[in-house]
Amino acid sequence: MKLSHLAERLHCRVDGDARDVEIHRVAGIEHAGPGDLTFVAHPRYHALVGQTRASAVILAPSMPGQPDGSAPCAVLRAENPYLAFAHAVELLAPTSPPAKGIDRLSSIAADATLAPDVSIGPFVVIGSGASIGARTVIYPNVVVGPGARLGDDCVVHARVSIRERVVIGHRVVVQDGAVLGSDGFGFVKQTDGTHFKIPQHADLVIEDDVEIGANTTIDRPAVGETRIRAGAKIDNLVQIAHGVSVGARALLAAQVGVAGSTVIEDDVVLAGQVGVAGHLRIGAGAIATAQTGIPNSLDAGAIVSGYPAIPNRAWLRSSAIFRQLPALRKRIADLEQRIADLERQRAPQGHGQHGDK
Repeated sequence: MKLSHLAERLHCRVDGDARDVEIHRVAGIEHAGPGDLTFVAHPRYHALVGQTRASAVILAPSMPGQPDGSAPCAVLRAENPYLAFAHAVELLAPTSPPAKGIDRLSSIAADATLAPDVSIGPFVVIGSGASIGARTVIYPNVVVGPGARLGDDCVVHARVSIRERVVIGHRVVVQDGAVLGSDGFGFVKQTDGTHFKIPQHADLVIEDDVEIGANTTIDRPAVGETRIRAGAKIDNLVQIAHGVSVGARALLAAQVGVAGSTVIEDDVVLAGQVGVAGHLRIGAGAIATAQTGIPNSLDAGAIVSGYPAIPNRAWLRSSAIFRQLPALRKRIADLEQRIADLERQRAPQGHGQHGDK
């Protein structure tokens, strides 16, 4: 693709006379070569611009091509270089969509409803009463349970299990091995000490434009619903328990765990390995940094770290002190010893033995 055409598609301005340069792929700035497009979004990497071998680089309008103001390649100017680069990846990355139609090795219930332009791979099983929307792609070895509904333009990768009556909106992407609608973890202890399983037959609803990562599990509850709202993005190996509500545009990174009946409001960010206890409310726009444990509800806009979760700034100050604890312990022991020595020196001396009067 010519740089001029790519710039037009990305809504970028081209600096220089390189509009006829051919761009074949995208690459990171340290590995890019001739024919590649790269980008710099953070000033930390600005020094690498002068060393790149790429044919073009995406920069912010305020960022010079190099410290001296020139660049060794063409420059595209974008208000958000990272976003422009993401769109470039979409345009230039090679794709091989599966053919339209239903593979002969799939098993489709007679009363299932499939749009005429779906792509259904081999060894897919679609249960009774299920429906699959227009242009949806289902890769091999996926199971869609009875009564489940998938909207238009969804992509369901290999080995996904979509359980009975799960409802999925439009443009949802489900990565390999995810399980949607598995039984919530609900048991009641009986008088003999055994655990009686509470049947988990209520609803799981996944709204439009959600992405669900590989080997993530989202449970259905006994009553009510589990709901993932529009635009939420969920990473790999995330566990969302029964009755949880995940807000619009929320971001849940790898290995997050959310316990039952918790409400995560819109635009919340939970970084990797964050754990959230049950029956809590995480306010809109709250952020929890990696490995935070959240035992209590959070206000909207809170930024927390550590376990138990405390304000991020307080945690940063505390973590700086942690490294000094061995030295502080030694200093305290030395001070205690000096105080004890001083107290012994100041103690009244005995009068000794007195002779007979």
